Amino acid sequence: MTDSQNVLVCVAWPYANGPRHIGHVAGFGVPSDVFARYQRMRGKNVLMISGTDEHGTPLLVQADKEGVTVKELADRYNRQIVEDLAGLGLSYDLFTRTTTRNHYAVVQELFRGLYDNGYMVKETTQGAISPSTGRTLPDRYIEGTCPICGATDARGDQCDTCGNQLDPADLINPVSKINGETPKFVETEHFLLDLPAMHDALEEWLRAREDWRPNVLKFSLNLLEDMRPRAMTRDIDWGIPVPVEGWEDNPSKKLYVWFDAVVGYLSASIEWAHRSGDPEAWKAWWQDSATEGYYFMGKDNITFHSQIWPAELLGYAGRGAKGGTAGELGELNLPTEVVSSEFLTMSGSKFSSSKGVVIYVKDFLAEFGPDPLRYFIAVAGPENNDTDFTWDEFVRRVNNELANGWGNLVNRTVSMAHKNFGQVPVPGPLTEADQRILALAEETFESAGADLQRAHFKSAITKIMHVVGEANAYIAEMEPWKLAKDDAQRERLATVLWTALQVVSDCNAMLTPFLPHTAQRVHATLGRTGVWSAEPRVEDVVDDAEHTADYNLVGVGLPEEGQTYPIITGDYTAEQAVWERVEVTPGTELSKPQPLIAKLDPELGETGPEWAPVQ
Repeated sequence: MTDSQNVLVCVAWPYANGPRHIGHVAGFGVPSDVFARYQRMRGKNVLMISGTDEHGTPLLVQADKEGVTVKELADRYNRQIVEDLAGLGLSYDLFTRTTTRNHYAVVQELFRGLYDNGYMVKETTQGAISPSTGRTLPDRYIEGTCPICGATDARGDQCDTCGNQLDPADLINPVSKINGETPKFVETEHFLLDLPAMHDALEEWLRAREDWRPNVLKFSLNLLEDMRPRAMTRDIDWGIPVPVEGWEDNPSKKLYVWFDAVVGYLSASIEWAHRSGDPEAWKAWWQDSATEGYYFMGKDNITFHSQIWPAELLGYAGRGAKGGTAGELGELNLPTEVVSSEFLTMSGSKFSSSKGVVIYVKDFLAEFGPDPLRYFIAVAGPENNDTDFTWDEFVRRVNNELANGWGNLVNRTVSMAHKNFGQVPVPGPLTEADQRILALAEETFESAGADLQRAHFKSAITKIMHVVGEANAYIAEMEPWKLAKDDAQRERLATVLWTALQVVSDCNAMLTPFLPHTAQRVHATLGRTGVWSAEPRVEDVVDDAEHTADYNLVGVGLPEEGQTYPIITGDYTAEQAVWERVEVTPGTELSKPQPLIAKLDPELGETGPEWAPVQ
């Protein structure tokens, strides 16, 4: 793996059909932000992008339920999701949406490039229709028995049990997830992405991926075994028009939501560049082959990121079996790594708003703030296995590890230094014990950093919290409260407290990607000023998108100009946070610290809060 200066962090696009729950942010949100913050601390040029996914049947179904137009629904949940993710401290350079003029134009450019190169093939296929509404049922809204392995919960696009790609018509006893009725299959014409023509190029690319999580790579390689053309258009009236003569004005034919959603990584980068004042800036992350691109999502989205999106990029560049030439946007980088998490469950069930198995991010933030949730996801989240969220485990982790471990270390160290010296003391000669704890902290920058570079978050934070535990043990062994009673031990007291303050500073730096809000407070507690860890902000912007003309991107049926919508952005380059030891300076004034992390009532572990009680 190269060590590029430019790092692209692509984060899965949440559907704007409802508020986000903690299962969502465990998969795409917190892991991507920890990674992005770490890369910025290393001095990398990070571009972290995403937005709300606002097309497809899920929004139509929800809009019907709520009795509103689909645009009203998308607007409402777009804003709610923006506020949730910004509140969690997710440091997007741009979090946008898929109903922008820019996005429509970029998506249509990708489609046209694939079409011109011969990778979009028109075929008559079997389409699933709801008999009661006449509305098209997308693949993912049909479930039945897998014809290959016999699993009873296979979806119309793939079977998660055996990993094979399916068509809804293949399923045994198919039923609609919306209302339980048996779909009607009718002949319909669609454009299909010619995946078999990309098979060899995809295989060559995948077999060169050596650093991926083994479960992700194995799943992705298995997809190569049964590749078939896949429909990239849908019989639906809500979505991006198909930019082909005879199709572009057809109100009932639109591009498949998953075709347009993955193109969002590119369109968001182009929008970010436009809003930054340098319309060409996106090219550093998409056309420079040295740039690394990491994609974060839950495991149910692997196929779109390790097969569909790379195939689109290869076909657009003319790198499939049919050849071709690159389109207006040039040859674009394939993912460096697809970082997929497993599922966060609750009482063994996958989080589901429709089934009432849900803890919403908004409620969680209102009661506990962002960092306890970020910590729980990092240390006990579904990195490599499905993980069950329980209030008991959440309370235990917050009280024992965050409050008693980290909060206690910061408060006792700064309190004693403030009480006895009023400032960071001047150390005397270091003993072997002093040097040992300082060396452990310094070495952990390297070992935990290596884990973070590989997106091994659980291992990294476990190593950092080990230093916290050892630092607490060091203070217990040195007994500075006894040294403080003996004037003859004044220099030794200063040395012990200076050493402890340095280790607190080190641990705070290493915990910054995980606990950015707490890290800023510890920075101030150590007598330091300015922004240590920057936070995202929400801004309302206007959808002007005149910049599409810069790239000859001509769109059809674009949304109207001048609409306003919220984005998440931020100025992260000005923050002081670095992934290395920052020396504590003797003479720096210290104040009496405020409690850092509130302990939770143990009863909460048994009952849960009123808004999400233990069942």
